[in-house]
Amino acid sequence: MNAKYVLVTGGAGYVGSHACKALKVAGFTPVTYDNMSIGNHWAVKWGPLEIGDILDVNRLAEVYKKFRPVAVMHFAAYALVGESMAEPAKYYRNNVIGTINLLDLCRAFEVKNFVASSTCATYGEPDILPIVEDTPQQPVNPYGASKLMVEQILDDYLMAYKIRYAALRYFNAAGADPDGEIGECRQVETHLIPLVMRAITHKKAIKIMGGDYPTKDGSAVRDYVHVSDLALAHVNALHCLISGHTKIAANLGSGIGMSVKEVVELAGNVSGVNVAIEMHDRRPGDPPALVADIGESKNTLLAGHELRTSEDIVRDAWQWEMKLAKMGLV
Repeated sequence: MNAKYVLVTGGAGYVGSHACKALKVAGFTPVTYDNMSIGNHWAVKWGPLEIGDILDVNRLAEVYKKFRPVAVMHFAAYALVGESMAEPAKYYRNNVIGTINLLDLCRAFEVKNFVASSTCATYGEPDILPIVEDTPQQPVNPYGASKLMVEQILDDYLMAYKIRYAALRYFNAAGADPDGEIGECRQVETHLIPLVMRAITHKKAIKIMGGDYPTKDGSAVRDYVHVSDLALAHVNALHCLISGHTKIAANLGSGIGMSVKEVVELAGNVSGVNVAIEMHDRRPGDPPALVADIGESKNTLLAGHELRTSEDIVRDAWQWEMKLAKMGLV
């Protein structure tokens, strides 16, 4: 039995598939566990695919028993702020109970390393930017609240059952694999950068949700981090856990805030197309600005690694959008 299997929940999705590629490069074999509600079969390239849901304990147990993974890398979650406001039960059931299922099977099969996808949404609307890891976590929507509950559960399982963990708090994952092998592709897209790309390819206006925030140009400010940098941070977090670290909590961002209007302008510059803007009301649950302090991750998970720039992010996203168009997927 290969001693380097890593169970990757949500591995057919956007960030999960990039993590699978990074795991393979690092010498692991990723085992994608995905219910395929959002994921894509073509994104599973670096290891086996096991179809199942994290709420299905029996199916999960079959996969743990079959592969005996050295670690779990957990991406499978619902992650739409607006939907979480309308359907909180869906978010608590999947994000919290699903994680407990995984952790209980880690106990049963003696898997001691758990890398979890968390989020800057656990911080809510902080008073001071940039956000450091010890900023009070006061989520303002059920999505962020569900992820904060997961972090508390991880802490308790570490103390009681000695399951080492990393909780990696993403800011805005963006871009695509620089090699063009994988990227973001959902039937219902909500992320800004692919929406801008879609607006460009279909010659439509991009909808901006909120122009009256207390920011430099009235649109919301976010911290965009390249998805390949995120993936590398996950693999390095796993190496840290395997080498004896017991707990990691780190922001994953670029440390640079960009407004929605600035992103749209950059996309126009990269694509060579002027993007029309259509203003709409704010979405409920959206903070005005979220920007990371990345000192912790730069010192540990990404030490010596040069983060890709916002131009890199948008350029890779544009190249991926053109590939999707050729594949007939957009």
